Amino acid sequence: MEAIEQGEAAPATEGVYLLTVVSPRKDEGNSPTGIVGRRLARQLLSQGRRVRVIAEPDQCGGWPEAVEVVEGSITRPLDCSRAFDGVEAVFLAGAHPSTIQDALLLARKASARRIALLSSHGPEYEEANPPETWFWLAIEKAVEHSGIAWTHIRPSAVMGAAVEGTYPATGADWPDTVRAEGVVREAFADGGHYPFIHEEDLAAVAAAALTGDDYTGTVIEAVGPPLSTRSRIRGIAATLGRDIDAVTLTPDESRAVWRRLGWPEGAIEVTLYALEEYGSRYAELLQWTLDQRPSVQDVTGRPPRTYDDWLSENIDAFR
Repeated sequence: MEAIEQGEAAPATEGVYLLTVVSPRKDEGNSPTGIVGRRLARQLLSQGRRVRVIAEPDQCGGWPEAVEVVEGSITRPLDCSRAFDGVEAVFLAGAHPSTIQDALLLARKASARRIALLSSHGPEYEEANPPETWFWLAIEKAVEHSGIAWTHIRPSAVMGAAVEGTYPATGADWPDTVRAEGVVREAFADGGHYPFIHEEDLAAVAAAALTGDDYTGTVIEAVGPPLSTRSRIRGIAATLGRDIDAVTLTPDESRAVWRRLGWPEGAIEVTLYALEEYGSRYAELLQWTLDQRPSVQDVTGRPPRTYDDWLSENIDAFR
């Protein structure tokens, strides 16, 4: 029997795997659900799973032919309740605390067996604040109390965020400035670092959580190593085969640039904080990343993809 290529539908098994995808969000902690979701859909199809997607209008295109796409939003789940019919497992991404209970009710009614939640690194900090201020933690707690087996996935920044326009702000305007001027302008250009994971690896972590019991009831820190701003710029230049200038801005100058691009204050401040913190505490935070169990490599069974791998697939964004 010939091997199934990734993205090609194998003979379908019973039960629907429901993925939720929202439009790009710039608020802190928001991953590129469209890019990750499409990768995950291809991986699940190659395993013979039936895949359905609830996608906001601008995310309805670009899916493999075998994927059933339902236009709607997980932030308004009752408006697209039919999408939950026959669901076995849910990749829950882009949910909102105000309507998460509606989504979980529909999942329970469908007798869903598993939920893999695309969360953020916010919950561990939110816990010190009053419950009415929680966002990510409110969603995690609701999922934990749903009666459905769960796994929380807390990723670092996703490499594809720069293409989809989601958090973090670092790198968000690089495709534009590299194409137009051959330059990158950003705070902490000399010493800044930020942790990134390839979207294919994040999707593989989600696929493992959705299709098996090994990670039920656990939090997976799907984190990649901190990458220096300089190394990212060098990688783009090398892949393009031309020089790119790097201009160090003050934090206030970067704030002004990012505000003009529509980034909210919270996302700007967290980005600046992380760039400086990962730079000044690189060895400590790299070791924290390496110490996480299960690691991304533990879950996927292979070394994580690198930023150079990502550039080889996405360099046209910078041409």
